[in-house]
Amino acid sequence: MRASRLLNILTTLQASGHVTATRLAEENEVSLRTIYRDIDALSAAGIPVYSERGPEGGYKLLEGYRVRLNGMSSEEAEALAFSGMAGPAAILGLGSILAAAQNKLMVALPESLREGADQMRQRFHLDTSAWHQETEEPLNIREIAAAVWRSTVIRMTYRSWHAEKDRTVCPVGLILKNGAWYVAAMTEDIVKTYRVSRILKLETTSQTFTRPRNFNLEAYWQENEKRLERELHPHQAKLRVSALGLRILKGISPSYVREHMDISPPDAKDYRTVSLPSSRPEQAVHEFLRLGAEIEVLEPSELRQAMAIVARDMAALYEE
Repeated sequence: MRASRLLNILTTLQASGHVTATRLAEENEVSLRTIYRDIDALSAAGIPVYSERGPEGGYKLLEGYRVRLNGMSSEEAEALAFSGMAGPAAILGLGSILAAAQNKLMVALPESLREGADQMRQRFHLDTSAWHQETEEPLNIREIAAAVWRSTVIRMTYRSWHAEKDRTVCPVGLILKNGAWYVAAMTEDIVKTYRVSRILKLETTSQTFTRPRNFNLEAYWQENEKRLERELHPHQAKLRVSALGLRILKGISPSYVREHMDISPPDAKDYRTVSLPSSRPEQAVHEFLRLGAEIEVLEPSELRQAMAIVARDMAALYEE
């Protein structure tokens, strides 16, 4: 393990030119003290690495020193699928492997191409997490990822909206969506989606399964998203919306709802009538209340009455 870490430190220094001890510790998932010892070991082995002190300090290789260590392991090659997604890679236990693979690629590039790749990395950043929430780190995420990769059966206790159930499934894919992890798993040739954070207990087995040849994870997830949005918005609502309300409504609505909005031309007061898919009344009340007085629910009557009750209750809270 230490040998691979020393190699990674060496390729990082060669690829980046100047590296802080903090960055080396984070990429290799070790302490600063361990990095200091590793740098001493490299120096003792004759590697011309030296330190620069001060706020901008760090470690560098002697100018002109080159090492030819571009061989990439199968794990590193596989981890390259997470390029640009260091956070999710770290959650899956691939952080240091991905960093090593990227360093080896950078070292293998000619100087001119390496400079261009480094400029791209400094100017563009991919953040897969949603605003105001962190990416989930479920306890069993690494075990599930391993089961997906090895095509091994798992047993789990899963908490759905209705009840807790024990299930035996064949995991065929892992998805990260807006900071939440989902596993696509097969039971009796039917693939379903489970949110990983709702898996209460997990048991991995040595039993393997055959992954369907024609299963396409990306296509499955796209269709699954559409189906889920349809299930979450089984009703139709008609609203009277101000110009500001329409902008807010479009901004907070999922793509499925936006795609199915029917918007009338503005009236004399610049209000529009909007027909759109909506969730169940008890949920839709809270969604539409976010727009305050910028909308009026016209239909269905059940939702309009529920909005009126909540609005009266809120007004009573603020009466002096």
